[in-house]
Amino acid sequence: MTGMNASALTLVIMAAGLGSRYGGMKQVEPVGPDGSILMEYAIFDALREGFGRVVFVVRPEHEATFRERVGARIEHRAEVAYAHQRLELPASLGVAVPEGRAKPWGTGHAVLACRDAVATPFAVINADDFYGRHSYRLLAEELRRPGRGDDFCMAGFRIANTLTDNGTVARGVCDVSADGFLRGVVERTKIRPAAGGAEYTEDGDAWVRLPADAVVSLNTWGFTPALFPALEEGFAAFLRNPATDLLKGELFLPTVVDGMVAAGRTRVKVLASPERWYGMTYREDAPVVRAAIQRMVRDGIYPERLWEA
Repeated sequence: MTGMNASALTLVIMAAGLGSRYGGMKQVEPVGPDGSILMEYAIFDALREGFGRVVFVVRPEHEATFRERVGARIEHRAEVAYAHQRLELPASLGVAVPEGRAKPWGTGHAVLACRDAVATPFAVINADDFYGRHSYRLLAEELRRPGRGDDFCMAGFRIANTLTDNGTVARGVCDVSADGFLRGVVERTKIRPAAGGAEYTEDGDAWVRLPADAVVSLNTWGFTPALFPALEEGFAAFLRNPATDLLKGELFLPTVVDGMVAAGRTRVKVLASPERWYGMTYREDAPVVRAAIQRMVRDGIYPERLWEA
């Protein structure tokens, strides 16, 4: 951690996913009029709200691409670091990677991979999602709030603002208390639009309704380093659980946070974001995202040439 800015808020970007539903390396798909990719708009927004460090969690073989495509464009504006999410497992865990496993170990493992690059409060986002500037403002204000200790926070979105017409999406469906704290979060991996809101399925047959104003997590979190021991414990338990499918299973970040909340190890303040989500879940989403960015450029929210502003 030598040379790390001890006062700068850090933005951790999870960018190691394979994009199986999208069909390619969606993290570097151009969406802006100047060829900017979606995560560059996230970084632009975060820097405007006071974040000063960016940590990319990538697969080792993708680091050169990220350095050239993104890092080189922002390194004069922020401190940049890279953390590797590896498929290989430490021998100390006593679990072998099964033959045929290709995808990373999930969002919980992705954040665990950056523990040596983060020493201060930090935000976590997905590389292929657009959250809007207001979401970063909420996170930055809460992470800087005096006396908050090791409490966590998250930007909560109305589920109706987070759906695509091109298939199902995964969301952390939240139970929020009257005073705005997270009571629990359950990762639902197959959610689709429905009249008056949304619906999800666990078995592919029975669909459960969700109201339009249901609060969901989009992996837009604010943490302290107190998260890392719980992630380490959670990942070891995940791997050693006989019920885990080691060929395809993933450790979801919301699952670890939910366990910490249930055990009284943390509190999570839910920050209501009014923003509309845009994302690159499916290849058919790309034209929708490009059109949305173009509208925001016309409205003056972003400059046409992002890094020349």
